[in-house]
This record gives sequence, structure tokens and C-alpha cells, in this order.
Amino acid sequence: MQARIALRVGLVLGVGLLYVLASHWLMTQTEASAWNVVGVLSPMLVILILGTWRSGHRAVALCAALVLATLCVLAMLGIQVPSHVLYLLQHAGINFFLALFFGSTLRPGRISIITAVAQRVHGKDLPPAHFAYTRQVTAAWTIFFLVIVAISLVLFFGFSFDTWAVFANLITPIATATMFIGEFSLRYRLHPEFARSTVADAINAYMNTSKPAAPRVPQ
Repeated sequence: MQARIALRVGLVLGVGLLYVLASHWLMTQTEASAWNVVGVLSPMLVILILGTWRSGHRAVALCAALVLATLCVLAMLGIQVPSHVLYLLQHAGINFFLALFFGSTLRPGRISIITAVAQRVHGKDLPPAHFAYTRQVTAAWTIFFLVIVAISLVLFFGFSFDTWAVFANLITPIATATMFIGEFSLRYRLHPEFARSTVADAINAYMNTSKPAAPRVPQ
């Protein structure tokens, strides 16, 4: 089971790395074209379509499909699109959506997304300290995504596009991985009493948390 999860995670990371490098190359080393935009944006749009359709948000999935189809039609017609702006919208938009999603699970009466993941790993009856900690981690991720959005906007409007592209394509995924691994490493130093789990357990729980709407706290 662990080997299967490790293989799955390895494949996802490998494909993700290829996508990041290809996107950076298309953004900075080739002439701007509508097909470049399709190449950069289509993987994330396809993931959005599949994820939102699976979770029941059919309207969002259809809108994303319409955007993808429109980009393909424009490329086939040879119509130029504002590629740099679309790249910014993808990067800032995804991180803002994640901040909105994580933050929305912190509303009163809701179970935070990190708490829900911990319950998948350790069971529903988390100790109060573990419950409080996972809410704090959810808040930390919310702030993290908002900081990414703010830096992205500052770099895009205040510096060169190449500088922004390095941040968006290379620094952002490294920062995200560092945040994930750093929190996991600190967790048992801060709370050695918590039940142990592996990184593979956490990643598997994340990948199998399909519903975007967190459940309500039982009354």
C-alpha cells in the first residue's frame, strides 16, 4: 500500500515538475502566441474541470471547459490573446481560490480542511489540542496563499515579466513544498503527544479529500 502511494506521489511530482519547466520555457524562451497560452493553461484548466465536475460543481466545470475551448478556437484562428495577463490570472487566481477555500473552512461551525485531512488519517475523534492545531495550520496555509498572491501582483506590475515568471513557476512550488514539509517536521516537535503519521499518509489523505465543502462540526 505504501509503495503504491509512493509511486502515485512520485508520478504526480514528476509530471508536475515537467509541467513547471515546460511552462517556464514557453513563457520566457519562446515568442508569445495563442498556442503557448493553451499549452500553459490547459493542464490546470483540465484539472479544474475534472475536480469541480467530480465534486458536484458542474457550473464551474462548464465555465472552465468554455474557457479552454475559447482559447483553442482563438489559437486555431490565429488571434492573439493577452498572454501575460492570462498567466497572471492563472497564478494569482489559483492561489487566491485556495486561500478562499482554506479560509472558508475556518468559519464558525465548520471543520477546517486540515482537520478533515487529520480525521481521515487518525479517525474522527481527534484530541482537542490536535483539533485546535489543525485549525491553526489551516489559517497558516490561508495566509501563505494570500502572501503568494500579493507577491505575484507586486512582481508582475513592478518588475520584469521574467522576474515574475521565475517566482510563479519556480519559487512558488518550492515555497509550497517547503511549507508542507516544514509544518510536518515541526508538528511532532511542538506536539509530541500527537498520533504519528507519515508524509505518505498525509498526501494520500489530501489526494482523497474530494469534496471542497468541509463538513459542519457536529453539535
